Amino acid sequence: MTRTLGLVGTIALATALCGGAVQAQTIKIGVNEPLTGAFAASGTYVVNGAKIAADEINAKGGILGKKIELVIEDNKSNPTEAAAVAEKLITSDKVPVLMGAWGSSLTLAVMPKLMEYETPMVVETSSSGKITTTGNPFIFRISPPSAVEAAAFKGIVDKLAPKKVDFLVINNDWGRGTAEDFSKMMKEKGITIGLVETMDQGAQDMSAQLSKIKGSDSETVIVTTAVDQLTLIFKQAAALGLKKRIITTGGSQNPDQIIAQAGAAANGTMHLTTFLPWFPDKTPNPEATNYFITEWKKRGFEFAGCTESFRGYDGIRTAAAAIEKAGKAEPAAIKAALWDINIKGLNGNIVFRKSGPEGKESGQSQPNVYLIEINDGKVEMKTL
Repeated sequence: MTRTLGLVGTIALATALCGGAVQAQTIKIGVNEPLTGAFAASGTYVVNGAKIAADEINAKGGILGKKIELVIEDNKSNPTEAAAVAEKLITSDKVPVLMGAWGSSLTLAVMPKLMEYETPMVVETSSSGKITTTGNPFIFRISPPSAVEAAAFKGIVDKLAPKKVDFLVINNDWGRGTAEDFSKMMKEKGITIGLVETMDQGAQDMSAQLSKIKGSDSETVIVTTAVDQLTLIFKQAAALGLKKRIITTGGSQNPDQIIAQAGAAANGTMHLTTFLPWFPDKTPNPEATNYFITEWKKRGFEFAGCTESFRGYDGIRTAAAAIEKAGKAEPAAIKAALWDINIKGLNGNIVFRKSGPEGKESGQSQPNVYLIEINDGKVEMKTL
């Protein structure tokens, strides 16, 4: 009996050791993105960009002598699902760091889980100001919050000289935050704020909101939503004969997709963006930009996806740099290391500054913001 128990114990120990050895062969990074639902197109682009980063890092030998393994989960464009995915990645998959979760509402839903399990997350897209101001020290955002976009636009707005501005925004934290931050900046500049119209993320008919805006005395409309809804808005605005200047925010417009799907209805629209794949030599890191675009095309992906996919590429590179600096794949060490990284992202240096309540600060990087315009089916740098 004793011999049998000893044998069982030996087998169990060997199995555990083998299992641990297998697990130790890779360093996991959790990826929490919308692969189905309203934001599926954008989330898929981000994931494909993340895969390029992981493959590039692994081809160079990985980090800490191990390969990166992306554990990718679909949050279905749903906040409740996003929180569940985060919990699963942390507790079941044992990832020491995450990237996600595209939309602001999705990221805000994940944040309590990060606090509960003390696991850091690189935020690659979400722009709501609340993400970095509510006191979550496990958040490190590389995308600009709407306040940073508004501040960048502040230097442009005088040359555009709007007198009165209406808003049409998605009815979630992202859209409402944009309307609030841009309105505040414009009021300080003496610009009148008119209508603030909202739309649900799944809405396909925005003609009622657009009709109200057409009837207002504003000359400019700020629009914030994902690319599929933007395409519908441009088509419906053209059908209604709305002639006002349209400027989109959020860096998730995907101008090439808009051109392909909205056609002439997109001409004259302006877009605030954080990446210039159309003009690699004007980016902060032309060599890396050209590499990324070449690799993206080599994989058979449409060029249009570059405006979203670079976020996934930079997000994984950021997480990997923190793991390398930490010297181990442990959440606390990675969190501490994220404060010390300084890498060249495709839209500027990624360096985290403190944002939020003292002692519970989140990290916020400051990417570049550009204004582009669509004319005759082409993307142009807006000359002011």
